[in-house]
Amino acid sequence: MTATSLPALAPSYHLNDVWSVQHARAEDLPEVVAIYNQSIAGKQATAQLTPVTCEERAAWFAEHINSPTRPIYVVRARAQSREQASEDTAQTAQTVQAVQTDQKTSPIVAWGSFSDLYARMAYHISTEISIYLHQDYQAKGLGSLLTRWMLTQAPSLGIHNVVALIFAHNQPSLGLFGKLGFEQWGYMPKVCDMQGFVADVVMLGKAVTSDSISNKTS
Repeated sequence: MTATSLPALAPSYHLNDVWSVQHARAEDLPEVVAIYNQSIAGKQATAQLTPVTCEERAAWFAEHINSPTRPIYVVRARAQSREQASEDTAQTAQTVQAVQTDQKTSPIVAWGSFSDLYARMAYHISTEISIYLHQDYQAKGLGSLLTRWMLTQAPSLGIHNVVALIFAHNQPSLGLFGKLGFEQWGYMPKVCDMQGFVADVVMLGKAVTSDSISNKTS
């Protein structure tokens, strides 16, 4: 499937009755950068050691939001009563329902991206996935929900393989991706100087097709 034939997404998708996801827009850069910077101090989610600025990430962000095959997705909280969310989440968390609605302006609580695994053309069927959550919305199942949804999108983007590069000491992320069917495809010992310790990196991978996603992420 060529990039020009890839289907366009609706403005917003319901992950469930609490969260919605949509393509990032140019004005989302400050919130995306702020969430990324929150992850740096913990030295678990990124090899970046100092905060980044919007100016430093502008070219990277523009490349993603203008790409039909390497998008950035942002998650926003949907406005509704807690009672309704509690009643409906169990039923709807496993269903992604496209809705034709205007994009909301509620704060971004998480974002995820697909990036080139390697810059050479032949690698176009493989991609790296990254997920970042706002610090106030961690350990709520949101990371799993967003990752599952992104895996359902991968085949329509021409992606055959999804790779996650995760620090070996980041047990929560290793556990999450393991539950989603990712397997260890590589191990890189002592490759990151984290200024205080040297970190190993695990490469986890998953082959994705429409059939495999429906069968293994439910």
